[in-house]
Amino acid sequence: MFAPTQQFLEIKDIKEGILILKDGSLRQVLMISSLNLAVKSQEEQEAIFYQFQNFLNSLDFFCQIVVHSQRLNITGYLDQLEELEKKQPNELLKIQTRNYRKFIDNLVSTGTIMTKSFFLVVPFYFSEVTGVASKGEKGKISKEEMLRLKFNQAKGQLAQRVEFLILGLRRCGLNATPLNTQQLIELFWSLYHPKEAEMGYYPTIPPEILK
Repeated sequence: MFAPTQQFLEIKDIKEGILILKDGSLRQVLMISSLNLAVKSQEEQEAIFYQFQNFLNSLDFFCQIVVHSQRLNITGYLDQLEELEKKQPNELLKIQTRNYRKFIDNLVSTGTIMTKSFFLVVPFYFSEVTGVASKGEKGKISKEEMLRLKFNQAKGQLAQRVEFLILGLRRCGLNATPLNTQQLIELFWSLYHPKEAEMGYYPTIPPEILK
């Protein structure tokens, strides 16, 4: 019997776009846009490097930068070319379309064309939570209510970090967007099912999981 994948993941749950790890800490994942430095002038490149250096020096908490590489999915594009080939009345253009489609298919199949996604993982630990209910209040509420209160407080302070990072990256010419619950599930599913993800296939997620 093979052990389920969840057994090897550090993730316990995903709630409101936040990863809850088995050690009780939280993580929020931001998707970061790319920047083509090659088309920038020397002065522009130096300005970007300077801004990014200032951004890193301004952090008083650690973050993790993740680069995910995946073969470019052009299945839909190849299907369109095949359909265009079938409908092409000119025999010469039909042959050229077929040869072009085969060329693109072979080029992608070699794995030389990759798409890269950039992520920033933002951590937060419950030990960092400030403003937790006092000891007197703790005796008046249930354990579940206390956990919910603590999670909401941690989520609020994590949101402050995320907003700080988004503003700092914007000064560097980069856009950052937090992933929601569905996007997180699809991201981790694609990491463990790369071939299916390359084809654009993702499992249906029950609505109750996304709440």
